[in-house]
Order: sequence, then structure tokens, then C-alpha cells
Amino acid sequence: MDGSADFAPILARAARGDAAAWRAVVDEYAGRVYGLLRSQGANPDLAEEITQSVFCTLAAKLAEYVEGGRFESWLFRIAMNRLRDEARRRRRHAKPVGEPEVLEGLAGEAPAPREAPDADEVVALRGALSQLGEADREIIDLRHVGGMSFKQMAEHLGEPLGTLLARHHRALAKLRAILVGEAGGGGPPTPTSKERTP
Repeated sequence: MDGSADFAPILARAARGDAAAWRAVVDEYAGRVYGLLRSQGANPDLAEEITQSVFCTLAAKLAEYVEGGRFESWLFRIAMNRLRDEARRRRRHAKPVGEPEVLEGLAGEAPAPREAPDADEVVALRGALSQLGEADREIIDLRHVGGMSFKQMAEHLGEPLGTLLARHHRALAKLRAILVGEAGGGGPPTPTSKERTP
């Protein structure tokens, strides 16, 4: 069983209306939901609005939820679906979904205060992440922002665990290669075989 199964007694008490248990659920997961939304491009106001909406949905549906070690996957799926719905709604009205500062989330930024990352590192990370495909960004966000285990991610994405581990490894390798390339400044282009002197 994953970590969310250990949270089952608290979830059960929260579902029965125990205020202290509900506060424990919010304390445990609100920051992670917010960080996941920020990493997916939501600006702070939108991320906070959707986080509140997700927990309103959770309050309404928790009594029907049967814990099977999948609570985090379920909760993060609600958040991602809500963000996608909002993105579609805003596209219909020709408004941007968020802002380019999506990178603080990779460090797990949440409403709680934390040490600010180095500005140059944030810029480099932002640029590198923007060069990844959507699928690679999502897998990095779920793991490093949402804090999901690989088992939870496999269930969330409907993929075999081994496939997911390989995808995560490749995504990080791509990100690392981009960052190393930028740090090296690119350098002069490597001559082709026709350009090389004998």
C-alpha cells in the first residue's frame, strides 16, 4: 500500500464530519495541490481558486469515497481536470490560462513560505522545462511537485509501472541535457565531415 492508505483513518474521520481530521487533510494536501496547479501554468490566483474548488468537491464527495490507497491519485485527478476545464473555458474567451512563471512549482512551492530559489536557476529551469513536451512536463510535475509515488502515477495515467519509470528517467535526462547545454553556452557548432580538414 502507498502512503495515502496510511491516511485512511483520518480520511474516514473527516468523512464523518470530524473538523480536526478535515483540517489535517487540508494541511497535508492543499499545498501539494496548489504546487501542482502552479507547475502546470496556473497563476497564483487561479491556482488558489482551483485549490479551493477542489477541496469543496472533496468535502462534498469524501463520504462516498472508499479508500484503497488511491486517494492522492483521485485528488490530483480532480485538480488536473478542473485546470483543463478552466483552460478550455479561457481559450474559448481568448484569454491566457496562466503566466510563464510555472517553474517555482518544480521545487514544490506552496502557499507556505520557503527559501526563494536562485533567480538564475529559476530562469534556466523555466527555459528548460518549456522545451520539454507536454507529456514529459506532466510526468515531472506529478512526481516532483505533486509528490506522487510511481505506483500512484501509474494508476493516474493508466500506464504500467515499468513504462512510467522509463518515461520519468527519459524526461529527467532530457531536462538535464537541456540544462547542461545551456550552462555550456552551446559553444561553436561541431563541423560536419565535409567541413573537417584532412
